[in-house]
Parts: sequence; structure tokens; C-alpha cells
Amino acid sequence: MIRSLRSTVALAAVLALAGACTPAKDADPKPPAAAAAKIPYGANKAASGSFVHDGVTFYYEVYGAGEPLLLVHGNGGSLGMLAAQIDHFKGHRKVIAMDSRDQGRSGDSAGPITYEMMADDLAALVDHLQLGKVDVVGWSDGGIEALLMGVRHPDKVNKLVAMAANLNPDAIYPETTAWVAQMKTQMPPDLDKTPEGRRALKMLNLLENEPHIDPKALGKIAAPTLVMSGDHDVIQLKHTAEIYENLPNANLAVLPNSTHAVPYDDPKLFNDTVDRFLKTPFRKRDRIADLTASIEKATKEMAK
Repeated sequence: MIRSLRSTVALAAVLALAGACTPAKDADPKPPAAAAAKIPYGANKAASGSFVHDGVTFYYEVYGAGEPLLLVHGNGGSLGMLAAQIDHFKGHRKVIAMDSRDQGRSGDSAGPITYEMMADDLAALVDHLQLGKVDVVGWSDGGIEALLMGVRHPDKVNKLVAMAANLNPDAIYPETTAWVAQMKTQMPPDLDKTPEGRRALKMLNLLENEPHIDPKALGKIAAPTLVMSGDHDVIQLKHTAEIYENLPNANLAVLPNSTHAVPYDDPKLFNDTVDRFLKTPFRKRDRIADLTASIEKATKEMAK
């Protein structure tokens, strides 16, 4: 039963690798995330708080000082999965992270979950903490929620980062679909008899049936947005490019030799890329005008 439940949780977290993350075979056996784990992110009472929204009690943690940065975890996970990100950004930002409904230490909700609900939960957290506007960095399901924050709550966001987000359930590669199908055969028939099992089934339902976001809806997002992906992600690269192309003010970063788990596997690469985007004033590039200006500048320098 335990083994089957773990397999189900891994299935529910296929897009966030919640609780089942392992470093890539060629990764350092003790990545920076291991050092970050010295602080019990996700179970740190000294940094924790809670509030009630939509009948659900939400658990969150706050670290550091400065401009507010909201970190959002993925399917079936908790804020503890973002340990390496919290540890990095808390040195120069006020970092806020929350366990999503029916996940981590947050409470359960009645009925199915949608990404729209979870984006509204994040907006409620921003209001609860009186943060005004925040930068939002989301991984996997968290990336979807970050995009929906931009659509549904534009008054609460400055910049957005969406790592490995998808707009529909068909955006994953075929081999990922096959992996999910294989793992479903390991699900015990009485999974819904335990609280943990019911949570896992909710996450699986979310994974298989959501989201359903019209790419054109992204045109409403005025906030500068960094769209990210690993070059070996489970989200199809053409889908990531579609998200980028439908955003009016966006940058695109495809991280080399990286999977969906790059925030865990290579936090330095991920964090540095995000940091540069957040710290640099956004300027919308013109592919021809900016190229011409660079060529002219280079030509003048060579003539000296």
C-alpha cells in the first residue's frame, strides 16, 4: 500500500516531481538544495503563518526583507520543494511561499481543484500580507498559476516567471503520457479511503484534466514575463514557445541540458537566470531595429 501510494503521489506530481525528486545522474550528489535543507523550509514554525480563504486554511512562510517575491510550487508538492530558491532569494528579497490548497500543510477543499482557484488563493495571500504588488516565480503548476495571476489579478503583479507551465493537458511529450499511464496501473483500488489518497486523486485529476487556458488570454498580461523551460522538459518545447509568442512583454529562456526539475537539479543556473530577469529593467526588443543598432555599433568599433 505504501509503495503504491508513493507511486500515485509521484504520478500526481509528474509535472513538479513533488516529494519524489532525485538529482540527474550526472548531477552533484550534494547539490545546493541539500545545504538549503538545513533550514526546515516547509516546516519552519518560526517563519510560518496561516490565514483562511474560501473556507480553506492556508500555510505560508516568509523570509528576508526587501521587495516582495512570491514563490509557487508545483503539483502535489509544498513550499519545501523550493528550498534552494528560498535560500537564494531571501538574501536580497522578502520571500513568501505558500502551500497550495489540498497540498503540503494547507487544508483541504471541497470538490475538484482548478488553477483559477489557486491563482485566486495567491491573490488572497498577497492581500492578507498587504504586499501590494509582487514578483511571482512559479514552477510547473506554479508557473500556470503565475500566468493566471497576470490574467486575473494584474493589479497585484510586477514581473512574472513561469517555469515549465502549460495551457492545456495535451502539452506534454508522448513519453510522459506513457509514463503516466504505466504508473496509473499501480494505483490501489481503495486509494480514496485515506486522506492522503484522496489528495493524490485530486492532484491526478488536476494533472489529467486541467488547465484550459486560451493562448489569446495571455495577451491581457501586461507584466513583463520570463517564460522558462528545460531543453529536456516534459512540456513540449513548441508549447512553451506558444506561451512566449502570445505574451505581449516576454523573454524566453530554454535552459541547456535540463529537465523539468532544473530548479532542484541546478538551482544556480535557474536562480541566476531568474535573478537577472528580475533585476534588469524590462525593454521590449525589436528583432530588426535592435539587430541593426548592434551591427552599426560593432562596425564603428572595428573601424577605430
